[in-house]
Amino acid sequence: MYNATCNTFREVVFRNSKEETLRLAIKHTEIIRKLTEECTAKYGTQFRYEYSPETFSQTEPAFALEVCEAVKKAWGKAGLGDERIIFNLPATVEIGPPNHYADLIEHFCRHISEREKIIISLHPHNDRGTSVAAAELGILAGADRIEGCLFGNGERTGNVDLVNLALNLYTQGVHPGVDFSDIQAVIDVVTACNDLPVHQRHPYAGELVFTAFSGSHQDAIKKGFEAQRIRHQKAERDGELKLWDIPYLPIDPADLGCNYEAVIRVNAQSGKGGIAYLVQQHLGLDMPRKMQVSFYQVIQDIADREAREMTVEDITTAFRKTYHFGGKAYEGRLILKSYKISSEPAPGGLDDEAVDERRQFDGTISVDGVLRVIRGDGNGPLSALLDALRTHLHIDLSVREYSEHTIGSDQNAKAGAYVELVPQGPDVKDTRRSAQSWWGVGVDSDIAGSGLRAVLSAANSAIGDRQLPELKLSVGFNATTGQADVASAILNSLQLELPRRLQADFFEVVQRAARDHGGEISYEDLVRLFRETYGYYEEEGRFAVKTFKIEHLPESGRAKLIGEFILNGKAVSLEGEGNGPLSAAVEAVNRGLDGKVSIREYAEHSIGEGSEVKAASYIEVAYEGPGGSSKSAAWGVAIDHDITASGLKAVLAATRAVENADKAAKAAAVAGKQ
Repeated sequence: MYNATCNTFREVVFRNSKEETLRLAIKHTEIIRKLTEECTAKYGTQFRYEYSPETFSQTEPAFALEVCEAVKKAWGKAGLGDERIIFNLPATVEIGPPNHYADLIEHFCRHISEREKIIISLHPHNDRGTSVAAAELGILAGADRIEGCLFGNGERTGNVDLVNLALNLYTQGVHPGVDFSDIQAVIDVVTACNDLPVHQRHPYAGELVFTAFSGSHQDAIKKGFEAQRIRHQKAERDGELKLWDIPYLPIDPADLGCNYEAVIRVNAQSGKGGIAYLVQQHLGLDMPRKMQVSFYQVIQDIADREAREMTVEDITTAFRKTYHFGGKAYEGRLILKSYKISSEPAPGGLDDEAVDERRQFDGTISVDGVLRVIRGDGNGPLSALLDALRTHLHIDLSVREYSEHTIGSDQNAKAGAYVELVPQGPDVKDTRRSAQSWWGVGVDSDIAGSGLRAVLSAANSAIGDRQLPELKLSVGFNATTGQADVASAILNSLQLELPRRLQADFFEVVQRAARDHGGEISYEDLVRLFRETYGYYEEEGRFAVKTFKIEHLPESGRAKLIGEFILNGKAVSLEGEGNGPLSAAVEAVNRGLDGKVSIREYAEHSIGEGSEVKAASYIEVAYEGPGGSSKSAAWGVAIDHDITASGLKAVLAATRAVENADKAAKAAAVAGKQ
């Protein structure tokens, strides 16, 4: 029950004296007592009585006490525990500062009789915008509870906001006893019931309350998260509490069921730190500082041009386009398809010194949609790739800065690499001082692969749309054509990525053929020469596997091959044993030779995708004639849907040249006897 007690309401609204106001409160308390007792006697219902001297904060403090004492006496049942009477003391209209309201509460608590039998409740309104502060100070002044509304709804400027009040307590380590762990669900219910929106800057609940647009704020938040991650890792190891301490974020958004996506948003006033944070959160990439500065300018240009806030999707899409990162939709003109890094001792080392190693890059890249084989040398994988780009595509760049980090922490972790490239100057100092540079990023499960992809990412930005040297496949090759160009022709025609030793072997074959034909060989003749040299035919014919079976021999742990094959156009049956299918095939071949064949090198890769994928196998066999009389080597190349079959066919293709060498060895042996 309530009735207004302040002077204005007594004289203006109700035209009552103090005595009449007092009698009104007593009379209706007695009525309520009579009615509740009858209900309890009839139904057993238990009642608790709450009385409110409305406009308490505008009422003379002594008169407010007098009314409440009279009401308590009229009720006559105030006791301990659940029998306590409730006096609700409202700031019906907030007319003074919060400390003034708290003083009134403290005065009431100190002077009301039988304080232990009373629950003192607060009911602040928000006319001055300080209802939360008034409620907090009122509790400190001695009150026991607070009445309010979710998100501060209510008459005029509303009642005290219970969400704000509760979460203020939560941030100070005091659980309010109210669950706001899914605050969006609470917002949805309240807005549906009241048909009133929650302001986007409403404390704790607004759309923008955890959002920083300012560059300095974003930088502080980013650094805060980085420091807290380290601090929490240590706390977990030491079995200590993980305390939340982030600049500009007094509460962990996750405690309210929110994520960190909206913590940093970007517009024209944002800084590089905020942009870097969003890239790190959504792409897992922790850009080095200089790269942050470079990408910041990209985003600022877009924000200035479009005059709007940049969404996370805007930023990540701009990142992907700028650095050609994240799938086919964002690929540049240069695309790494495959590569191999090998090493060899650097020349000039002294006997008593550790010998440095040079790295060799052999790879296949797509250049404007055309596959090219390139190779280069350097003191590391990146410099070897740059040497290859310089040699084959006239792209002359140098690394000025490189950094890397791990993405993820389990067996699926990958390496992220960042490279800054600059134009190659006349000397090292000029190169390092270059005002022009391009950044690139690469991610790969292999750390070398991530660095190579980062180099191509930056190189794509460097070349822009300028024309690159073409591989002219239609005009043929002459004797001066490079080994990599020949390999590129085979790659584009047959999709075969030749191993480096096979490239060198075939290049010698091409040079001899070109000399025999006036120093030139056509593109078609080049492909035909490759097929003839290595017995490579996609269709069934000269070398084929009709049927084969691999048996495991448990006693020896070896494999036994039994099969029907087409060898140089003839059907043959082969049987042999070895450590695996290929060595078993070699043993079967050796049974028909006077000399001996062994596998020197084996390589394989896939061709195509999905259900059409095939395996390509490359095998180099070494032949040694009877008694070591002669030695030679030969390559075999084959493809098949089955990887074992492709390897067996490659062995058979290589044996054709071996058979010729064996026949020559036999003839030489016969001639020697005569």
